[in-house]
Amino acid sequence: MHTTTLFRGDGFVGWQALNDTVMGGRSQGHCHCGSWGLEFTAQVVQQGGGFISCRSPVLSPPLDLRPFSALRLVISGDGRRYKLGLTCNDPVSRASALIPGGLRWVSEFDTAAKGTSTVVVPLAALRPVVRAKPVAMPIGFDAQRLSRIQLLYSRFNDSGGENPGFQPGPLRFVLHAIEAIM
Repeated sequence: MHTTTLFRGDGFVGWQALNDTVMGGRSQGHCHCGSWGLEFTAQVVQQGGGFISCRSPVLSPPLDLRPFSALRLVISGDGRRYKLGLTCNDPVSRASALIPGGLRWVSEFDTAAKGTSTVVVPLAALRPVVRAKPVAMPIGFDAQRLSRIQLLYSRFNDSGGENPGFQPGPLRFVLHAIEAIM
């Protein structure tokens, strides 16, 4: 199995929090980067929003993941269910940027309550959403133009319904690496 490391250790420099405050919520999250990877700490408030996230800077040039079938995340989580969100620099995605929240390709994953989880997200499992609501798209994920990576914790699941495991309150995870695998 061929693996390419996209981010590891202090390679997460430039990642930033994006919280529900952009839509009137009160959740607060913060990113810290070091040799261990990306640490994300947050206080999640359900009222008025209910999501927090950390995201990469815009990747320029965009990453070409066509040779790969999945992304592997090495993460020390807290037993919560997160989402991996990817943004592409293709014509449909650029047009969607005019919509608040824009188009993202997402897939949910679970983390272990203690220790490190290795999570594999097949690119074929990614589903298009706008503001946590699924959208019917006649096209698939464009692996040629990945422009941003985001990890989210939300009160909504992939299908737009309530995340049954959602819990407001303190949250912490450490993302040690993101790898592309064939």
